Amino acid sequence: MIIAQNIQLSFAAQPIFDHISFTINQDQKIGLVGRNGSGKSTLLKAIAGYQELNGGSISVSKNKKIAYMPQDVVLNSSRTILQETLTAFEALHALMQESVLLEKEMAANDQNHTAAERYCAIQLELAEFNPVLAEIEAKKMLLGLGFKEEQFSQPVQALSTGWKMRIILAKLLLSRADFYLFDEPTNHLDILAKDWFMQFLKDSSCGFLLVCHERHFLDAVCTEIIELEHNKATHYAGNYSSYEAQKEHALELLHSAYEQQQKELKRKQETINKFRAGTRAKAAQSMMKSLDKIERITIPPSPKDIAVSFPPLPASSKQVLTVKNISYGFDNKKLFSDVSFEIERGEKVAIVAPNGAGKTTLFNVLTGKYQKETGSIVFGHNVTYALFDQDQQAVLQLDKSIIDNINASCPKIPEPVIRNFLGAFLFSADEIRKKVGVLSGGEKNRVGMVRVLLQNANLLFLDEPTNHLDISSKELLLKALKNYQGTIIFVSHDRSFVNSLATRILELSDGKILSYQGNYDDYLQHKKYLETISPHTQEKSSAPSAPSQQVKAMPLSHDLKKKSKALERSLEKTEAEIKKIEARFADLVYGTPAYSTAQTKLVQLNQEYDDLMKEWELILNS
Repeated sequence: MIIAQNIQLSFAAQPIFDHISFTINQDQKIGLVGRNGSGKSTLLKAIAGYQELNGGSISVSKNKKIAYMPQDVVLNSSRTILQETLTAFEALHALMQESVLLEKEMAANDQNHTAAERYCAIQLELAEFNPVLAEIEAKKMLLGLGFKEEQFSQPVQALSTGWKMRIILAKLLLSRADFYLFDEPTNHLDILAKDWFMQFLKDSSCGFLLVCHERHFLDAVCTEIIELEHNKATHYAGNYSSYEAQKEHALELLHSAYEQQQKELKRKQETINKFRAGTRAKAAQSMMKSLDKIERITIPPSPKDIAVSFPPLPASSKQVLTVKNISYGFDNKKLFSDVSFEIERGEKVAIVAPNGAGKTTLFNVLTGKYQKETGSIVFGHNVTYALFDQDQQAVLQLDKSIIDNINASCPKIPEPVIRNFLGAFLFSADEIRKKVGVLSGGEKNRVGMVRVLLQNANLLFLDEPTNHLDISSKELLLKALKNYQGTIIFVSHDRSFVNSLATRILELSDGKILSYQGNYDDYLQHKKYLETISPHTQEKSSAPSAPSQQVKAMPLSHDLKKKSKALERSLEKTEAEIKKIEARFADLVYGTPAYSTAQTKLVQLNQEYDDLMKEWELILNS
């Protein structure tokens, strides 16, 4: 379906593609991987027709539709969410108009086979279209991506960038393309929406070429991998984990072949040197020519590693941040209220919540970009903070070089220190003069991270720091942040990253904050356990919330009334104790003795509650 033949491309004398060739069939599900700057986004643009090549060609089979989702796309619309999503079907109206024109062409020339083939393809597509079903399909797509039905009539303009990206993704999936080009489509999806999208791609019969920097996602949806490295493209069968295993094995074989060749070359060179000046000089000359013709095996350079040496941070008080009863909302919508929590020195705290729940807004309130409505935000003694914004495109000066951006943000930092940091974050001495505007999304994020870390703050606010970073860069960033001795408050939808970095989880749920000690796995374990052992508070709608509200079949005797009241008081007391124990779980570490004690007590209280409830129901039914 897609054929690339000897494609070549360079930017400012920097080669990107060096005679790359490949063929992609319509049903292939391919992950496109490579380090930031290797040309992944550029290759998708070239296939979609938005990037000219210096040489070679890319062709797409006739009458095949390719849908392309770029990494950064802006959606400006005056429509509602549902209206904008339904524009995905506007292309069908264009097909109807084309159908009319083709009918005229075929009437004028019944031997026009090209027109006849196109006309048949259009009729098949139009036959499947039903306006009512289209709306149902659009709503189903929006619900899968995390929208609620009551949001469908809301204006697109009121949405955050992440939610606008979901509409773009919904429209793309509704376009019924034969093949999809996805450039980091999961960047603005929360974990639930990622899971839905992952299942959609697994179940879909259409093929795709996908750029994604999440190992779990690539393993789940891809059956093949194309790697861009050293200006070449290499194809691997299997998912991402299989690709890594194959690549490691191939590298081991290459090293073995290299060592063997070096030994052979050395042996032959010693023989040539031995006979060069003797009676066998002519034979030595012949051997020399033969030796020069041997194609040398080369070992690719090992990936650079981040080795960041942080200068001593200014000492802060133990209590870094105290937040009490803050609230914020806009357009008559309250995002959160009565939010309270404390952060201690050295903690690495992840804030988790679905998109739109207010994580970035909470960041902006904490850092003073938005004015809180109520409550207080108090930073500890000698606390200085730096903020990594989610949208580095808006923060960095795109028309200036990498080094000029850092100098502007960190004027007191000596240039040799800046160069060392940039080198640690994989920017060579030549690359630091590049203008930021030509960098990939991942490269911009790395510049932004250097900019933040060099501010020598002892508290970091990081809003989606892993966006656009390739898997290797994420691992390098994680290593750097683990070595950072200050305090970190961060938001990330990358489950592995959160799990590896976080020491505490703050869950923003229904406008409130709940605190959980431990990493993301511990947080999930807490939630799962509470759902299992606490049916009374989870199912208030099905269980009687107040005994006095029950309908009695007949009046109770005086003794039964007295006993009923006593049971009601016991039920209320037991339920209060259950809630008190449950609240303690947010600050207990899973698996500790304190956790086990609380767990045992909670099981006991739940059993007492069940026994009291059964006794009380017997009295009511007597």
